[in-house]
Amino acid sequence: MADARGMSRRQVGLGALALGGGLAFASLPADPAAAAAPSLGGGRPALRHGSAREAGLLPGPLKQLVTDAEAFLQPSPEHPWYAGAVLLAGRGRTVALHRPIGMAVRYQAYDEETDTGVEFPPDQQIPMAEDTVFDLASVSKLFTSILAVQQIERGRVELEAPVASYLPDFGRAGKQDVTIRQLLTHTSGFRAWIPLYEAPTYEEKVRRVYDEELASPPGTAYLYSDLNLISLQLVLEHVTGRRLDVLLREEITEPLGMRRTRYNPPASWKPKIAATEDARKPWSGLDRGLVWGEVHDENAYSLGGVAGHAGVFSDAWDLAVLARTLLDGGVCGRRRILRPESVELMFTDFNTAFPGDEHGLGFELYQHWYMGAMATPRTAGHTGFTGTALVLDPTTDSFLVVLGNSVHPVRSWRSGSAPRVAAANQLARAVPVRPARGRTAWFSGMASAATATLALPALDTSSGAARLSCALWWDTEPKADVLVLESSGDGGTTWKPVPFTTRRRGGSAEPHPTGTATGWSGRVWHDLTADLPAAPGLVVRWRYTTDRLYVGRGAYVDGLRVEKGHRRLFDESRPADATRLRAEGWSREED
Repeated sequence: MADARGMSRRQVGLGALALGGGLAFASLPADPAAAAAPSLGGGRPALRHGSAREAGLLPGPLKQLVTDAEAFLQPSPEHPWYAGAVLLAGRGRTVALHRPIGMAVRYQAYDEETDTGVEFPPDQQIPMAEDTVFDLASVSKLFTSILAVQQIERGRVELEAPVASYLPDFGRAGKQDVTIRQLLTHTSGFRAWIPLYEAPTYEEKVRRVYDEELASPPGTAYLYSDLNLISLQLVLEHVTGRRLDVLLREEITEPLGMRRTRYNPPASWKPKIAATEDARKPWSGLDRGLVWGEVHDENAYSLGGVAGHAGVFSDAWDLAVLARTLLDGGVCGRRRILRPESVELMFTDFNTAFPGDEHGLGFELYQHWYMGAMATPRTAGHTGFTGTALVLDPTTDSFLVVLGNSVHPVRSWRSGSAPRVAAANQLARAVPVRPARGRTAWFSGMASAATATLALPALDTSSGAARLSCALWWDTEPKADVLVLESSGDGGTTWKPVPFTTRRRGGSAEPHPTGTATGWSGRVWHDLTADLPAAPGLVVRWRYTTDRLYVGRGAYVDGLRVEKGHRRLFDESRPADATRLRAEGWSREED
């Protein structure tokens, strides 16, 4: 389901960020690790549970990740963002956090007159468990995309080929030039969605897709659309002669041992599935009552539960197996589902003409609105309307799964993507940044709507030729959050930017003529030099400012030094000088 009708996903992400058993359990694989093992052909397990330290992560932020997530079980600001969630975070082959919170099934209905949820009796409510299965909603698009890339590998589908070369009827209504790549990157020109569930037959639904006119010429705009992946489903089923659910099973889930991932879960799974919405008009397109164990998306439901844009059910561990497989270049143990170069295409931006809407083949890239501080130009992921998200960061080899039932009991109770952002921020924070020199470095913090300053003492540079040097590490939300080097010669009454130059190891010099650093720097240390202005009492400081929405991983400064020729005016390594630094919002962080 498109996250909002007629709105882009990025616009949806700018929503509110404020915080504010009686049923039998079905028989599903009890041990996640055991569930993955049979498919590995004797190879080493793809994943294991372990401690934060074993994963190369800091335990404090992971603990805070859970605390932050639990806050959204409370009004945030008026209603809970979700009834419950399952959180999973890992790095390398170690899952360091796998935690259920809240309830998988809590409400039997929604009372629209009082805007309250009607709860099941306590003995019929079901708490979240590590292996609770969720309706993934649009995270399903990733599976369709992987299946498409597999067929591109095998030569049955060409990336730049017109869709109409496989489905001639698709070329109606001016769509003859739409390509497979444009379907995968949401640049086809399709509008966000159409109510296919209103068509009486499957054939009529397909005809409506074929007859749909484009909102913009192919390749001229980015518009997230369910119709792209529905169309891709039709291509895949045509070229393979197999239904999408069969392709999913035979090409992805069975090879990877993902035993809790499928379309149309059987009735026996229902007690282990998180409930979604009391679906009734006008907020839903269909009157279905409590949706539980069936796909929530109306179009996918009308397509028999099997659709390219929605309909896959899965749990957190299975998604972690998929994440690990992609981060490992398409291989899990001895089973390969994609070649490394194919995975690379999924992590490569094809939408350079549409800044802010970066997209690989199927995967969204560099989206702070739900990836938070995990976002880098190669961070890949997707969200789902029901409250789900998967984020993969190749830079740090880390992965995050957030599965929430945020439309339970009704979709209007949640807005924005704050729980996803909060979880991603804490996992990013859990990846340590090793100081460039010694055991500690100055860290700006990651608070939003904040200003942090780190100031050197007043120095006499009146004779000129003074130079500042240090090591600098930064990763911020581009343009919105800025790190500035500035100086004052009048005791702090006025400040002027100080131009500087940075150089990463093995790289070329990069000038910063405005004295600022923002955006992505590779998450590596850079050597910095800056010529300082002449003044008898010059104060130099770093100032880091963030807006109220999203943040990056922040900034680090290490080894501050000011020299004039062979004379050192300031050296952070000298204890007496170090104590003269004035930090507001910055803190010392150890390796």
